[in-house]
Amino acid sequence: MISLLSDWYKSKFSDPQAVTLVLILLTIFLTIYFAAGILAPLIVALVLAFLLEWPVKQMHRVGINRTAGSSIVLLAFIGLVLLLVLGVLPSVWNQGIAFISELPKMLDQGMVMVKDLSTKYPDYISTDQINSLLNEAKALVDTKHLINLGQQLLGFSASLIVLMIYVVLVPLLVFFFLKDKQVLLSGVKRFFPSNRQLAGKVWSEMHQQLFNYIRGKVIETVVVGVATYIFFLFMDLRYAALLGVLTGLSVLIPFLGAALVTLPILLVAFFQFGISPTFGYVMLGYGIIQALDGNVLVPLLFSDAVDLHPVIIIAAVLTFGGLWGVWGVFLAIPLASLVKAVLNAWPEREQVSVS
Repeated sequence: MISLLSDWYKSKFSDPQAVTLVLILLTIFLTIYFAAGILAPLIVALVLAFLLEWPVKQMHRVGINRTAGSSIVLLAFIGLVLLLVLGVLPSVWNQGIAFISELPKMLDQGMVMVKDLSTKYPDYISTDQINSLLNEAKALVDTKHLINLGQQLLGFSASLIVLMIYVVLVPLLVFFFLKDKQVLLSGVKRFFPSNRQLAGKVWSEMHQQLFNYIRGKVIETVVVGVATYIFFLFMDLRYAALLGVLTGLSVLIPFLGAALVTLPILLVAFFQFGISPTFGYVMLGYGIIQALDGNVLVPLLFSDAVDLHPVIIIAAVLTFGGLWGVWGVFLAIPLASLVKAVLNAWPEREQVSVS
């Protein structure tokens, strides 16, 4: 057993560059895992700077220096965020509050319908079981409980310290990351070993894939959310803005997001239109949007960014989501691609002996 482990270690870690790559990845992983809460503004700023680097680079190519280009791009980004927040958030917030407040009423209507079904088909549906199940579900959406939860969330989100950190500190960090990119990279490289060519190879493979993936997810979120909102608005479905935003955000969770957001859409459409042709049209149109997203938009946006089996993607979502929450879910596919790139670039013993 010891000999087997020794042979495996020699075959996988006989190259010093492989050891360097492992140390770099392990350091980054441990730093994020144990200090993610403290470093959250820094991580957010790094992600935003990574996304905004492309327009800054394009402006630099046409003769605009990095300081001016960084300022213009950052101001444009802040203006776009403010436009979205001030234009979309109030409507979504109000519809969310209204939806939560009407959930008990929807549940009561559902109880009446299910009881009617249990009366008509007693051999298939047990009245006692239905009553027990619906009473438990009703307790979960108790209005008083939801109001208390909303007050807690509102008090947390209104924290002045958190607000000041993200509103003031993050834009400043993004600006300096963009303006002084080369200076900061040169300073960071001093702390890494010199034999990091393998790490550089992995990063060069991941850099464009990561940018394409994040850019594609932003575009997919906007396109799917806007298309769904317009369709629901055309069908006069209630909570169109809320459901459109939820549908757009659902694309951030591969496979599972669409299943989760379908439930509130089905619930709202059913209790607004009942079993009617309009209900069928709403669900059919929503299904067409999901099909176009999965079979047209996703291949178009991610043809060069994602080459992973669905099982690996789901495992990555569960693993990295459990480690880093929302950011882990959002970056699950890039992180899985990173693992794949490391495995592909890992030197074998034969390669080391030849070199």
